[in-house]
Amino acid sequence: MKFPPFRAPKAPRSRTGTRAAKLLAVAAAAMLALGGCAPAGSAQDTIVVAIVANPQMKDAVSLQDDFKAKHPNVNVKFVTLPENEARAKITASVATGGGEFDVVMISNYETEMWAKNGWIENLQPLADATEGYDTDDFIPTIKDALSYQDDMYSVPFYGESSFLVYREDLFKEAGITMPEHPTWDEIGAIARKLNDPDKDFAGICLRGLAGWGEVMAPLGTVINTYGGQWFDMDWNAKLDSPEVNAAVTDYVDLLHDAGQPGAATSGYGDCITRYSQGKAAMWYDATAMVSSIEDPSSSLVAGKSKYAPAPVEKTESAGWLYSWSLAIPTTSEHKDEAWDFVSWMTNKDYIKLVGNQIGWERVPPGSRQSTYEIPEYAAVAEAYAKPTLDAMYNAKQETSMVNPVPYPGLQFVGIPEFQDLGTRVSQQISAAIAGQKTVDEALKQAQQYAVPVAESYQEGGK
Repeated sequence: MKFPPFRAPKAPRSRTGTRAAKLLAVAAAAMLALGGCAPAGSAQDTIVVAIVANPQMKDAVSLQDDFKAKHPNVNVKFVTLPENEARAKITASVATGGGEFDVVMISNYETEMWAKNGWIENLQPLADATEGYDTDDFIPTIKDALSYQDDMYSVPFYGESSFLVYREDLFKEAGITMPEHPTWDEIGAIARKLNDPDKDFAGICLRGLAGWGEVMAPLGTVINTYGGQWFDMDWNAKLDSPEVNAAVTDYVDLLHDAGQPGAATSGYGDCITRYSQGKAAMWYDATAMVSSIEDPSSSLVAGKSKYAPAPVEKTESAGWLYSWSLAIPTTSEHKDEAWDFVSWMTNKDYIKLVGNQIGWERVPPGSRQSTYEIPEYAAVAEAYAKPTLDAMYNAKQETSMVNPVPYPGLQFVGIPEFQDLGTRVSQQISAAIAGQKTVDEALKQAQQYAVPVAESYQEGGK
């Protein structure tokens, strides 16, 4: 899916410099909050790679002997961080030209904006010159989402949409049938029926951890399908609308009634652990979850699950489109070595390396079409391959939103200010999940955060 063109505000003034300056200010604040980053070593054969501490990325670290055998003169130093910290630290470094990193893990949220600002390298010429790399093999929606002016500026390590995983064995025992296209009302009723807090068993696991890439990812798709928006086509803030209130209220109530303990501090990693250890009947989240929950070496529920489309309310479909991808900052002094690493971690051979050495269940999903043609992967992915691809191809604003919006993105708002705005709003949502304030109070404050951003995009805004 190619995101709709970004609609700049009507005011007759330059946007790029202003938006870049705002993002630089956000990045500088993040740098201060994190205590800054120490400069990387200056050794010519050492590259510093900043990645997110998700399971598939940890697998890449464990497979470094293969990279070293192919590139004996390149040493790799990893900086591995939790999602929220990684986003802040990477943005701070790249936006301020800090030069700490030679390779950074970003997403389709950052790629186009950073490419426009000249912060990351155009990878298309490098990819085209690399024998067998084959960018046409990337899933089209993901390739488009990581491109600017038809060239790729980051390349996908894995891609994802979202769907609902559920314990087929427990559903059969309880005499419950998962609807072919479930609604949030139906999922809520099932979750409440299967919830058993006395046994530390949740009817459903949902993210509640503050962060624009944590709780706002699944909740953003709920807001969309309920008819909510962050901003309307005239750039009016809409976070206090009845539609947004209904979506957030149902999400919070569901967590209170049938969610996991400590939901306000549960992120993606916590839900992986809970569901994989047999502590939840359902989980709505990223399709990339399959690499963990279907891994028999670490999951107690491998082979016991089925997958349903993202629940809906008023729309034909729901879900998101996202990719953890690798980019090379323009400040890197080791661009050739950086590309050696990036192309190693995102090529077809890496997929087979993971399958053969770690297990086919651990293959990074959703990046390459050819992955789904590998017989070994097709065999282990029988339950989730089609649901994953269906979710990714159906992740479109046209079918997942009730009303048009002036920004790209499904689970995020594709403007520079969203890193700060989304995080501040998410803190209000987490507070409501924790019972520290009501949904009305949380959304009233969220609207106050959104109004200045909205006004900056309206005619006459400053």
